[in-house]
This record gives sequence, C-alpha cells and structure tokens, in this order.
Amino acid sequence: MKFALTFAALFTLAAPLFAHGAEEKSSKADPEKAAPIATTLCAGCHGADGNSPLAANPRLAGQVPQYITKQLMNFKDADKPTGRKNAIMQGMVATLTPEDMKNLGAYFAAQKPAPAAAANKELALAGEKLYRGGDAARGIPACSGCHSPNGAGIPAQYPRLAGQYGEYVALQLKAFRSGERVNDPNRMMQMIAEKMSDRDIAAVGEYVQGLH
Repeated sequence: MKFALTFAALFTLAAPLFAHGAEEKSSKADPEKAAPIATTLCAGCHGADGNSPLAANPRLAGQVPQYITKQLMNFKDADKPTGRKNAIMQGMVATLTPEDMKNLGAYFAAQKPAPAAAANKELALAGEKLYRGGDAARGIPACSGCHSPNGAGIPAQYPRLAGQYGEYVALQLKAFRSGERVNDPNRMMQMIAEKMSDRDIAAVGEYVQGLH
C-alpha cells in the first residue's frame, strides 16, 4: 500500500497541469473559435475531429483540454528547459496565441474518440498487469493511479490514454526514458520510464490502445 501511494502520483505521460495566471483562469475557452484552426492547421496530422489517421500522431479527440493546451505551450517554448521539441509542431504553434491554444484544447476535448482495439492479445495482457498493478520489485507504479482504471485520465492533471495509439504511447515512453522529452516536472515520467524495458513499454502501449 505504501508503494502504491508513493508512486501512484508519479505515473503520467505528461506533466501535471498548473494555472497559467489569473487572466487565463478567469477566461473561458471557446471551441467554436478553434474550429477553423483545427480543421485546417491540425487536420492533416490529427484529423479534423482529433481522430488521427496515423499511429505516429496522437489521437486528440476526447483528450483532457488542459493537457492539450499545455503541450501546445510546451512546443511553443521548445527552447526552454521544460519545453518540448518537435520541428513540425514548433512550426505549427508559431502563430498560435495563448487563447488559440486554450480554445484548441476545448475543441478537441469535445470530439468523440473513434473506437480502437488492441491487436496483440498476449502483449495487451502483459500491459494490463503493469497498467493496473505496476511492478513493485522494479519500482514501477500502476499507471491507473494517475490515468484512472479506464484510462480516462484525471482532469486536469493527467491525460487520457484510453484508445491512444500504442505506437505513439511507446514512442513517448521511450522519449522520456532517453531524456529526449523532458516536459514532466521533477522528472516523474523519466524516472519511471527508465525502469521499463522495451517490452514493458510495448505492452503498456498495446493495452491502452484497446482500453475503454
């Protein structure tokens, strides 16, 4: 129990989300204003409704809105210590305002995720064990502690994983493990991913792809 309580708060594919100032907290996102941006600038990679057609690009439909906004901000601040580097995304966010990014978060959060399923049953079963129970012997916490048992995430701190492409999840875990991705506070995800093998990572990705 002590292990679970200690590590549950650590497992997340993204940073916990903090307030970005009184003005942002008081303003309300307007998904309608984001629609023209989403259906043009974002649609090519993520789909107009956030259901990406390619496994290399994350599904955004139904994602926690604050998580989307934070990632966009991190891409815009790519050169900062906690920024997120990606040449394509850095170009995409270059002209976006803070309001645009907040509105985009609300827009994609309101879209309906397309059905998804795991392709490898054996690998998914191994992933389920890690997702639900972790591995105390290796210091790997249960993913469900932060992302919830059904993968819906815990708004507004932890992102939705249910139905996400397993390939994309694996890529992000490997990026945290290598230190390529560093936009997690206090190296939370980096420390966990460092303890995961390639098979662990593939298994968790496979499991969450079919999670509902």
